[in-house]
Amino acid sequence: MKPETPVVLPQRGPALHERREQIIRAALDHFRHYGYSKTSVADLAKAIGVSSAYVYKFFESKQAIGEAVCSHSLGQIDDALREIALGDKSAADRLRELFSSLLTKSLALFFEERKLHDIAAVAAANHWDSANNHRAALYGILKKVIVDGRESGEFESETPLDEVCMAIASVMTPFSHPLMLEEKTPEQLEERVVVITNLVLRSLVK
Repeated sequence: MKPETPVVLPQRGPALHERREQIIRAALDHFRHYGYSKTSVADLAKAIGVSSAYVYKFFESKQAIGEAVCSHSLGQIDDALREIALGDKSAADRLRELFSSLLTKSLALFFEERKLHDIAAVAAANHWDSANNHRAALYGILKKVIVDGRESGEFESETPLDEVCMAIASVMTPFSHPLMLEEKTPEQLEERVVVITNLVLRSLVK
């Protein structure tokens, strides 16, 4: 099944309002230190000197704030992968780098920003829009590289494009899914990402 179409996350108040950004910054700080479950809207309101009711003018719920924070963290990964996809290397080299970078950045979130990783895990487990959008972004990034590879003659073009992209996105999942990252050691994941990338590339070459 193809990933969901990206969803524009609900917002209250002007999207670029300084106070909204201030709430997100406070949430990032609190979630990093205390975790999502132990942070309340009242905590965030107190941190920036406003009432909880005022926070609700910008976010309809605590989950909406969590969505914004999660989107911020996952969006940084998406931006880095998108930069790789738009690079001038061969499609094969870009695909190899996508696999490697996805794992590296996902592990960094897991080990260096564990509290934020936990939010991503909640998002994935509960199918938050931020997690769905991350999967949709990854699918689009992969599709860009596969299309480039077909147009340059590097990759075969007989297999339906969506079938190829869905298959590759599926085998990438263990290297990015917050819950699946906990099942293997970094060394095991690093070994597997090389093996799987090689296998994928062999299947794409004419």
